Amino acid sequence: MAGRGAAQRAQGRARHGCRTDRRKRRSASGHAGPCLLPTTKSQNEQTERTTMSATHQSDATPPREAGWSAVFIIAGAGVVSAFQIGKAPMALGAVQLDLGLSLLVVSWLLSAFAIIGALVGAPVGLAADRIGTKRMVVGGLALQALGAGLGGVSPGVELLMVSRVVEGLGFMAVLVAGPAMIFSTVAQGIQDRAIAVWATVMPVGMTTVMLAAPLLTLLGWRGFWLLNAAVLFAYAAFFVFAISAPPAATTEGQRIGAQLRQAIAAPGPWALATIFAAFSAAFFVVFGFMPSLLTGRFGLGQELASTVSGIAVAASGIGNLAAGFLLASGRKPLHVLAAGFLGVTLFGFGVLAADLSWIAIALFAVLFAFMAGLIPVALIDSVPRFAPRLELVGATMGLAMQGNNVGMLVGPAVGGALAASLGWTSVAVAMALVSVAAVLLARATFADRVGTGRQPAREEVQP
Repeated sequence: MAGRGAAQRAQGRARHGCRTDRRKRRSASGHAGPCLLPTTKSQNEQTERTTMSATHQSDATPPREAGWSAVFIIAGAGVVSAFQIGKAPMALGAVQLDLGLSLLVVSWLLSAFAIIGALVGAPVGLAADRIGTKRMVVGGLALQALGAGLGGVSPGVELLMVSRVVEGLGFMAVLVAGPAMIFSTVAQGIQDRAIAVWATVMPVGMTTVMLAAPLLTLLGWRGFWLLNAAVLFAYAAFFVFAISAPPAATTEGQRIGAQLRQAIAAPGPWALATIFAAFSAAFFVVFGFMPSLLTGRFGLGQELASTVSGIAVAASGIGNLAAGFLLASGRKPLHVLAAGFLGVTLFGFGVLAADLSWIAIALFAVLFAFMAGLIPVALIDSVPRFAPRLELVGATMGLAMQGNNVGMLVGPAVGGALAASLGWTSVAVAMALVSVAAVLLARATFADRVGTGRQPAREEVQP
């Protein structure tokens, strides 16, 4: 207090001396210049701290300038990654014949991606937060290229399985880091539609690789694997130079274990993961069994049944884009989610339980896929709102993808067991119950985040 009073008295004497000096100058020259008061050391330090803080904030939060070209480049990484999911079902018969494998063993080629995603989503997302999303996308593409190359030269099933695990890790890296990169680089005004474009990478990628079936016949499955490796490597090199890197969200001083515990302990990411699991379980129950339904009930050939199913899956991409436009026009994510799950319930009954012609069932499948396509866009768009903190957006996205992969694994297994014991109507009823539960969970959790925009929830979770 004594030091503060002395400083105030010094300032008062300075003002008095300044006024006297100004009167002398006015009488001598007719005008007086400005009076500059001396500043104390504490005032100088405070001004310096304020200036440094403003400069630091400006450097830490660069303006979002990326536009549609960046969106399509990022989405392209997702599309070439989705090739690695679509290529396995196409080549399953050729791989089985070439390596002399049983159907049980070869089916693990399909399950490897889902298992990896169900285990490592959150850690991969946290790694993206720490090292930067661009590095994670490029690393994911490179890992997939390595895996595809190993698979193409594998002499037996052991190395082929290892290659699929490597591909799965790379695929999850791209799948988690891609949306996080859109959130951190793309202009705010187009983010809803940008996320809708990202959500189309699976149907676009899988449909594109299915259309490349003549190349599989021409090159054989090994050549097709090596071609995918070349495409992935080329796109990784292109990505390095085509798009600028956003800053990593996490400072080096923060502990990765504490951050992972915060992401896992917060309720928001788990709510997203659970709703994602409900969506993917319903989606893969329908389209995992639809070809066999069409061949078993109506005697359609395998090629025609697969084509009908592929056309229906492509409709989900249109649903993705529709969801983006709905969100951009101001529709609430909860309403978009509820509409999607309502469509899944109604049209799911049409596909699984109704006694209709195969053309009518195909039409219901198209409508089912379109309405289901609304759901992932609303969920991915909400990831920043459900993240406990800004630097945990990637970890939240990873946990959501874990839920997606859990649903992909559990849904078809439970659906197949129900169909075998109680018939397909029981599967439709179970799917309706899961959809209702997902909407109720969404209503409870989304209501807590009304008006937060895309800002993280900042839930108080102790490390």
